[in-house]
Amino acid sequence: MAHATKEGTFGYLKKFGNYSKDFYRFNGELFFPSLGIGTYKAEPYKEDNYIINYAEALKMALRRGINLIDTAINYRYQMSEREIAEALNEMFDEGELKREEVIIASKGGFIPLDFPFPDNPYGWIQENVIKAGLASADEVIIDQHCMTPAYLRWSCEQSLKNLELETIDIYYLHNPETQLGYIDHETFYARIEVAFELFETLRAEGKIVSYGIASWNGFLYEEDHTEYISLSKVVKIAQKVGGENHGFKYLQSPFNMAKPHAYGYANQQCDDGYYYPLMHACARFGLSMLGSSPLLQKNLFQRPFSAKIGELMQTSELNDVASALQFARSAGAITAIFGAVDPAHVIDNMILGYVPIATDEAMNTLMGESYAV
Repeated sequence: MAHATKEGTFGYLKKFGNYSKDFYRFNGELFFPSLGIGTYKAEPYKEDNYIINYAEALKMALRRGINLIDTAINYRYQMSEREIAEALNEMFDEGELKREEVIIASKGGFIPLDFPFPDNPYGWIQENVIKAGLASADEVIIDQHCMTPAYLRWSCEQSLKNLELETIDIYYLHNPETQLGYIDHETFYARIEVAFELFETLRAEGKIVSYGIASWNGFLYEEDHTEYISLSKVVKIAQKVGGENHGFKYLQSPFNMAKPHAYGYANQQCDDGYYYPLMHACARFGLSMLGSSPLLQKNLFQRPFSAKIGELMQTSELNDVASALQFARSAGAITAIFGAVDPAHVIDNMILGYVPIATDEAMNTLMGESYAV
């Protein structure tokens, strides 16, 4: 198969029978690990992007029970996707892994440029986006974000080339709220609609299986915030363009100890007229939520955690990173996606495979008291 399947992902998890029974979750289509691995690197213009390579960490993750890889075309100027291809092809060739066992997610929306960083990034945009007819100048927001169908098609097809795959399992519209403040909400949702129409076409062509939105703050803000996105409106758009079998099935948003809003802040109105936290709203709309930034890009660790956190998370004998990951994977997200370049960090994190998730009581205690960072 050219994409992840229920049978393939189930076969994969059976290799890890020693893990806690709640390490894997089924959303009706695929079996997900409760920890996924991502390939985002902050400040991509830094010199370390010329020397790091995610391939070894990715291979370690796949060998340790993580069969979800998350990336985006703009991560490190397309290099993250290319290193995923490097890791996957080696394991496919050696017979260690089958394509149907692994879930690959990528994103389109940001202008990726190309590696190494071009001498004139604005010239790159002009040549590769504007002159190429993928978008007009006013459709590229602050020289970094674009949601035209032509651009998103190019982005998806370029990701497929980078990944050396026939099909991407989950394709996200990446941080669309970036455009809010530069366009009004009516124009914004109209752009979401034409993007989803393109995604449905890409599904029909076999280039993606499902799609979603990966957002930073858009679904977490208060309703009157400029960058607020209504999940209800987005779901209605998906139903309009794709019918009851539409491909909008996933939403990615941050969830961590310092940013727990998806679990505790009721800001998304559902079909019953009541407001719910994002995780609950996703469940009501039949979407799988994936939690991003469980370590808040390591900003959670400015000081040691309270001992009470380890007690509640059942991680007292581990470290603060394990406690943070345990928190992130123990709420309503189907997985929590962490980044790792060093294979040793993957090994360290995967000790959680043997640890049951935290109880609802423990999560509510941690959320309701002052133990969070």
